[in-house]
Amino acid sequence: MTAYHEITYKSFTIGSSVELSNQQMDQLIRLFETPSEMSGSVLGGRRSVLFDHLDDVGPVVVKQYFRGGLIRHVVKQRYLKCGKTRSKAEFEFLQTVQNLGVSAPEPVAFASKGSLFYSAWLVTREVPEHQTLASLSKENENRAKKLMPDVTQQVSILIQNRFLHVDLHPGNILATKDNTIYFIDFDKARLFKGNKEALKNRYISRWQRAVKKYGLPESLSTAFRDLL
Repeated sequence: MTAYHEITYKSFTIGSSVELSNQQMDQLIRLFETPSEMSGSVLGGRRSVLFDHLDDVGPVVVKQYFRGGLIRHVVKQRYLKCGKTRSKAEFEFLQTVQNLGVSAPEPVAFASKGSLFYSAWLVTREVPEHQTLASLSKENENRAKKLMPDVTQQVSILIQNRFLHVDLHPGNILATKDNTIYFIDFDKARLFKGNKEALKNRYISRWQRAVKKYGLPESLSTAFRDLL
């Protein structure tokens, strides 16, 4: 069950699992209004992030949502409001998967600005001293392979609960120095309407396609398929 407070503050709608002070919300708004561009990382997804420190919370990551596809050339960071905002939906999903035992960055707050058309942001606690599984696999394939049982065990939790992470690949998994993994980028995640076997095959297909496309070690595909 998700739980958070949601208020309107200085034309922003801000939600958080803890009560934020005016000082903290002012600090967040300054970060939201800082110009930023989409990440250039091919395997990192289409997002823009800022790393900063939030008073009484610590290091945080602020993600701004950007459009993909051809429409991004016309409208880059505004969405038509229809149901939940992108940031609120991802915030709730992060809370839900964490409660199930999936390791993901702790959600701190979500925000949006606008009524019919809106911009959106998500704030999570920063994962310390990390790199993506994709980059790790190119530097140290053996270490990356040792993380695969943990990766597939957590994907199995998603499958058992029929949760689809629509873009799960080695670039959306972070590994810390102590070999803890974190799943990121749950934007557009949803309940899967098909059966669990179909969901499993979808995860395998997406993973293998990314490994092949970006020239990652084939052992990542083999381990993912065989362990899942």
